[in-house]
Amino acid sequence: MRRSPHPFTLRQLQYAVTIAETRSFRQAASLCAVSQPSLSAQLAQLERALGVTLFERTKRRVLPTRAGEELLARAGAVLREGDDLAEAAARLADPFAGTLRIGVIPTISPYLLPDIAPVLRKRHERLRLQWIEDKTPALVARLHGGEIDAALVALEADLGDVAHETIGRDAFVLAVPLGHPLGVRTTPATLRELTGTSVLLLDDGHCFRDQALAWCTRARAEELDFRATSLPTLAQMVADGAGVTLLPALAVATETQRRALRVRPFGPPSPGRTIALVWRRGTPLARALRAVAGTIAEVYARLARAGRRRRAE
Repeated sequence: MRRSPHPFTLRQLQYAVTIAETRSFRQAASLCAVSQPSLSAQLAQLERALGVTLFERTKRRVLPTRAGEELLARAGAVLREGDDLAEAAARLADPFAGTLRIGVIPTISPYLLPDIAPVLRKRHERLRLQWIEDKTPALVARLHGGEIDAALVALEADLGDVAHETIGRDAFVLAVPLGHPLGVRTTPATLRELTGTSVLLLDDGHCFRDQALAWCTRARAEELDFRATSLPTLAQMVADGAGVTLLPALAVATETQRRALRVRPFGPPSPGRTIALVWRRGTPLARALRAVAGTIAEVYARLARAGRRRRAE
């Protein structure tokens, strides 16, 4: 570690990274609450200190140079570490105060958030939870980029190097329209029954699609050309007789209440996913996130028990 003063400041790095993100000196100055001439002067000092031109500037555009792209990525990492340092100091005073930004995938959020949000607010009164819904790849990118603090996702997806707490296993069930031959039987569904069956699945980008597709491929089921953008659309298409599908057990109560569907659980080994709260390793928020995960797991276990009782009736 060097002992002499660094030739640049964190504020100068903030200016440079913001310019790279906005591709505009004017917008960057506005976001950083500084005048444009001052921002330009600070960037010039930074470039002289580094001995590298970070941006190509013309009247029409601002683009990072090849060397700039590499250094700006490093600058972003330094700033995230600085944010973590400031956050760690605040959390040492009170780890359960402040805002947590938590991502959640669309195949979980509408079925779990209405039940867990009020419990979390009551149990962790000083924490403010900000929920961001998006598909898994986008949430993973935002998590590793420091834009969110954690994400509620399926552990089977490609998440990179993260820490996590398991919330619970969410089994998949077979969903068919009323009157469909596969819905008449009362025994657990089997892989063999899906052979040659027309199956509807979600669109690309949903991790639930990848998990359901792997199971249907093993069963030699035939995927239809139509791909739904959401579980409600998927359930409606099945209720209208377009085919059959798999649904996560978490969504069954909501989707069967709205639509004429018959569901059957699968016999072992049954398909499913592992719901987990994940976060960056080394984050100073880990203690608070583990507590939040514990509360979510308690609520999820209660919902899962209630769901199993309903399906058994």
